[in-house]
Amino acid sequence: MPDEDRPVDAGDSAGPRPSLRAEQVRQTRIALVRTGRTLFGQRGFAATSVDDIAREAGVTSGALYHHFPTKSALFETVFEELHAELLEASALAATRGHGHVDRLALAFDAFLDAVLDPDVQRIIVVDAPAVLGLARFTELDERYAFGAIVDALERASADGALRVTDPETLARLLLGALTRGGLLIASAPDPRRTRDGVARTMRDLLAGLEPLAPERHTAGGESL
Repeated sequence: MPDEDRPVDAGDSAGPRPSLRAEQVRQTRIALVRTGRTLFGQRGFAATSVDDIAREAGVTSGALYHHFPTKSALFETVFEELHAELLEASALAATRGHGHVDRLALAFDAFLDAVLDPDVQRIIVVDAPAVLGLARFTELDERYAFGAIVDALERASADGALRVTDPETLARLLLGALTRGGLLIASAPDPRRTRDGVARTMRDLLAGLEPLAPERHTAGGESL
């Protein structure tokens, strides 16, 4: 049959399709991560067993271990996905700001809003440092947020909106302040009020980096 007369296969241009087995593996992993996120958020890492996760996800414990060698490895994946979502939400909130400083403050606000969710509190703020270890927690935290904060600080400094001599160090200190603020919110009897207090304080920290207004002088040279 000539080529022009050969029926066109709809899959020709799309490349090879994943096998049924590969799709089942992918769906199993998705189910495990989704279930892990739910149970880790509701019960906490320590109170959630591998059997709990496997049962809720509708798979065997062996299937879970095929994808994740340990419960901690599954938790790390959950943490990374959730952290990436929070960064995306912060970036979206920042687009509503006027100027680099306001955008940075709105991004911080969005993170603090997210921490009001008890599930986010438990996974991101309470359990992550203990489960992952401080070094790994810091590494992942900086992987998703550090670059964006450094970029915002450098832009604000270039525009003269902030006085920043070492944006990388300042970014790490601000991340530490946000983490501590999240802990305050998680342990507060009134999380909303504490969230507002932390947000105001973060803005105060940024305001303290604003350039000083030029001094006005009298005709005799004395400052007013």
